[in-house]
Amino acid sequence: MSNPQPSSVKPGSNATKYLFLFLIGLVIGVVATVMALRAIDARKDHFHGSVMHVQQWHLGQLKQKVEQNRCAATDVLPHFKALRVMADDLEPAFPDLADDKRFGEHASSMRAKLDAALASPPLNCAGVGTVNTQIGEACKACHQDFRG
Repeated sequence: MSNPQPSSVKPGSNATKYLFLFLIGLVIGVVATVMALRAIDARKDHFHGSVMHVQQWHLGQLKQKVEQNRCAATDVLPHFKALRVMADDLEPAFPDLADDKRFGEHASSMRAKLDAALASPPLNCAGVGTVNTQIGEACKACHQDFRG
């Protein structure tokens, strides 16, 4: 007595297996892609971006000091000093632009403004705001020439 219908084979089972394998392959592909992109990103030099982020943070802190009316020398001089130290790293941070005369002038202008602020620190929030604006304008001038 033979059974005309096989009992262990279901009509949709192969499609389910292929869908499951496809989803596993998709997940593995996404994970591998993310790992590859992170490895490529880790090989990049982030120095120039870091210099810009630190300078932006210190400028933001100076702006907050003015808004909070906390403009004593002990509140603002550390930020001016940090900005001045970071200004020395502008040319090394952008080696492709280090030989460009305009870039050198912008970096020199930034350092001159910071040197003036350190030599004669502002005595009130209006002075800190003025110096902060001058530094921001020096940044903006360079960004207009080189960031497009």
